[in-house]
Amino acid sequence: MIKCNVTVCGVIGRDASVRKNREEKEFMAFPLRVQIPATGGRHTIEVDVRKECSQEEATGYRNGSRVEVRGTMYLKRRGDKLYFNLFADEICNAATDDADCVKGELAFRGKVGQNIEEKRDKKDQPYTVFSAFSAEKVDDGFEYQWVRFFCFGKERDAWLQPGIKVDAIGEMNLSAHNGKINLSCKVEELTQYVADSSNYNQ
Repeated sequence: MIKCNVTVCGVIGRDASVRKNREEKEFMAFPLRVQIPATGGRHTIEVDVRKECSQEEATGYRNGSRVEVRGTMYLKRRGDKLYFNLFADEICNAATDDADCVKGELAFRGKVGQNIEEKRDKKDQPYTVFSAFSAEKVDDGFEYQWVRFFCFGKERDAWLQPGIKVDAIGEMNLSAHNGKINLSCKVEELTQYVADSSNYNQ
């Protein structure tokens, strides 16, 4: 499970269209093109924005408009492609000189990978770096999304071992390297996840 409470600023890539969900409620949808930091420059991602609204409201969201969107974003991996689905609580116009951004808090549940590094910064303060993956069942298999975690200002917890399941909350960061999206998190809360035997999940 990866869920992000975010603010995203970018440019609308196509006029908003209005559809209906299973409950027959109207919502609008449009792609938002956002540039994120990348090795040697910038990389453009496309965020699928949805918000409950009427046909009349949707007419205000046109191709080429710069907007800032606040809401809940879910990440979905399918093969080599990572999809960003943002369910908007609020959309407002952004100034032309407002920088593209994806910022906010990431909530994660998944399993720790094999390599856990214990390091010290320039002030000799301890920090821990590790990667963990969230698995999603798709058809007959699974899709895996890896996140790199940085735990600053404290020694590594003894329970933090390869293969352990964790719940993590912290500041998210998106970047790209050779066209591949990297997702990292500056951890604010990290706890071991112990599954309830009556709730088989993950």
